[in-house]
Amino acid sequence: MQRNIIQSLEKWKHKTNRKPLIIQGARQVGKTWAMKHFGKQSFEKVAYINFDNNPRMKTLFSGDYDIDRLILGLKIESGIDIQAENTLIIFDEVQEVPQALSSLKYFYENAPQFYIIAAGSLLGVSLHHQVSFPVGKVDFLPLYPMDFHEFLTALGKQDLVKLLELKDWSLISAMKTTYIDLLRLYYFVGGMPEAVKVFIETQNVDEVRQIQRNLLMAYEQDFSKHIHDGQTVQKVRSIWASIPEQLAKENKKFIYAQLQKGARSKDYEIALQWLKDSGLVHSVPRVKKPHLPLSAYQDNAFKLYGLDVGLLAAQSNLDASVLLEGSRIFYRV
Repeated sequence: MQRNIIQSLEKWKHKTNRKPLIIQGARQVGKTWAMKHFGKQSFEKVAYINFDNNPRMKTLFSGDYDIDRLILGLKIESGIDIQAENTLIIFDEVQEVPQALSSLKYFYENAPQFYIIAAGSLLGVSLHHQVSFPVGKVDFLPLYPMDFHEFLTALGKQDLVKLLELKDWSLISAMKTTYIDLLRLYYFVGGMPEAVKVFIETQNVDEVRQIQRNLLMAYEQDFSKHIHDGQTVQKVRSIWASIPEQLAKENKKFIYAQLQKGARSKDYEIALQWLKDSGLVHSVPRVKKPHLPLSAYQDNAFKLYGLDVGLLAAQSNLDASVLLEGSRIFYRV
C-alpha cells in the first residue's frame, strides 16, 4: 500500500528546525506500519521500541533524562547500534510510559540530531492526562484511514488517481460510471488498512465486513479498558452507538435528547471529548452562513461522524448490496 503520510514524513526528515514527531490517529489506522515503512525506506537503520507492557522501558525513563544514558538503553532494547545521522528511533505505544513522552523535550533541546517518531493507541486521550507534556518541543502529524485516492492506488488504479489530480473535468466526466462504481466500493470497504488489505487479497465482501466488526468490537472494549468511571463508559457507548441513527435522520445537528430523554450537552461533555480525543469521531460544526472564513459563522450545533465510512456501514448493518448496487450514491445532507 501507499500512504500519503510517507511524503509528509520525508518533509519532516529534511526540515531545518526538525523536532521529535508525534503521529496522532485512532487505533488500527496504520501508524505502526507507516513509521516502520518510512524507516525502512529512508534510513539505514530503525530502532523500534514498543512501550506496551515493557517494564525495562519504564525503568529506563523513570531515571533522569541524560541523553547518553537513554540512547544506551534504547540501543540495548532495540538491538540496534543507534547513530544520529542514519537511524530512525520509533517510540510505539508511548502513552504507556509517560516519562518517555516527556523525554522528547530533552531530545529536542539537548540532542536535536536524533530522528524520533512517537505514536500510540489512544495517545490523544493520554495527552489530556499528562502533566509534563513537551509543549512546543514536538511536531504533530495526523493519520486517518485511507482516503479515496489511497484506496484507488491500493487497487492498482493509479491512472484514475492521476486523472483526478490533473483535474481534467471533461475526461473525468467521461469516466463518471467507473468512478461512481469505485466510490460505491469505497463506501463499503472504507479506508481501514486491514479491511482494504483483506478485500484486495480475497475480493470477499463478507470477510471485509467481519474485519470491520472485529475493529468495532475492539473499539468498544477500549471504552471499558481505558475509562475508569462506569457512568462515563455508558455515555461513551451511547454516543458511539447513536451515530448511524443520528446521521440517518433529517436532523441538522446532533441531538442529545436521542441519547436520553432530557439530556443536555453538559451531561455528555466528558464522554464526547473522550471519543474526539481517541480519534474515533469527528465533530463538524454548523455554520449560519456559507461565507469565509467559515469559523466566523459557526454556532454551537454540530454533526458527529465516525472515523471511517466503511466502519459506519458496518455499524449500520447495511447489506453490501445496498451500497454496491443502489440506485443513488449522492444525497442532499
